[in-house]
This record gives sequence, structure tokens and C-alpha cells, in this order.
Amino acid sequence: MKNTENMEPNIAYIGSLIGDVARSKMLIGLMSGKALTATELSVVADVTPQTASSHLTKLLEGELLQVRKQGRHKYFQLKNKQVADLIEQLLNLSPLVSDISVVTGPSNNRLRKSRICYDHLAGELGVELFDALINNSWVKEVDEYVELTDRGQSSFSRLGVDFNLFSNGKRPLCKSCLDWSERRSHLAGHLGQWVLESAIKTGWAKQDLDSRAIQFTPQGLKKFRKQYEF
Repeated sequence: MKNTENMEPNIAYIGSLIGDVARSKMLIGLMSGKALTATELSVVADVTPQTASSHLTKLLEGELLQVRKQGRHKYFQLKNKQVADLIEQLLNLSPLVSDISVVTGPSNNRLRKSRICYDHLAGELGVELFDALINNSWVKEVDEYVELTDRGQSSFSRLGVDFNLFSNGKRPLCKSCLDWSERRSHLAGHLGQWVLESAIKTGWAKQDLDSRAIQFTPQGLKKFRKQYEF
């Protein structure tokens, strides 16, 4: 365990970890929410397995990643939600410090339409959903603070949400997350995670095996829109 006495914040260290091109590609690749092996991450970063191993060691030492062992294999994930939030914010900031002609978000239309942002729905569909929840008075947003309304609690309970499961812990029930491609908010927090997991469990949607894209079936998309009234 690290001795944290007399330690001061060191954003330069974190910046150096994220600032490397290969490591940044790995971190973005892990924004899919999936745990990946070192070999898979070497492909994502376009480096050799040996080089990937060195980068992963540094990310683990910097506590940006965690590793899970299953049998003979090791799987890497983002350390926590705070790391995912940081990566998403950097994705939003990146075009602002690049050439003005840079198009925000992914060029892949499927990723722009709907994708996973760590554990919740993002992209055009995620933004549409968030707008609908506000317009239908399920949630309200004041100064970027999102609050569930009485109507929203009743509606989500009817859909099967057990709010008792969310009573403990520091993660907010619902919050806004600035969408990388749309530059508008989508829903995050416990409810954002529940919405995406529910859509996948019902078979309305599934995540691509090799990307962050979330694919809805035509019928699933109709049911999804009907359920959230948009």
C-alpha cells in the first residue's frame, strides 16, 4: 500500500501517463466497459505485445487501470468511474485545442448513432433520450445538476427499477454527461447504467464485439422509444 502522507497532487504525472499516444489509445479502447487482454490492447494501440506490456505496467502503477485474473489470463479495465469520466472529458476537450475544422466525435455512423460510454448510452440516441426525460418531466436539470422527479421515480419503478439497490455508495442516481460527438448531455449515473443494461437484457440492443457501438434492432428501437416516450 502506498504511503499517502505528505503526498501532494501530481497532475503532471497523470498527464504524462495519458499523454502517450499508445496509452491514450488503450484508455479510449477500455471506454467500451469491456475488460481486454494485453494482446487485445496491443492491437488497439498498434504496438507490439512487449511494448503494450510496458505501457500497461505504467498505467497500473498510476492507478488508471486495474487487472483481473481468470485462469491463466489477465484482463485489464479502467480503475473506476472517475477515470472514465476523465477520459470522456478529454475527448470533449480535444477538438477545442485542435484545428477548428476537426469534426467532433467518431466518423463511424454507428458509433455516432448510439454507443456505450463506459456503462451508459451515448451518441445521438443517448442525447435524444436525455431530452425526452426532461421534456416528459422524468428528470429536471438545474445548472447541470440532474434530479429525478416524483413522476420519474414512479415511471422508472414501473419499468422495474429497484431504487433500494442505489441507496448506498457515492455514485449519483442520475447525472448529465457531456456527449463527445453531440456536445450535449446524455444520461449517466445509476439510472443511465440501468437504462442501457435493461435494453440489452430485453434483447432490444447489443454491443458490437469489436467496438463501442450499441446496435438496436428495428423493433427494439421502436419499443425503446415508446418506453421512454420519444
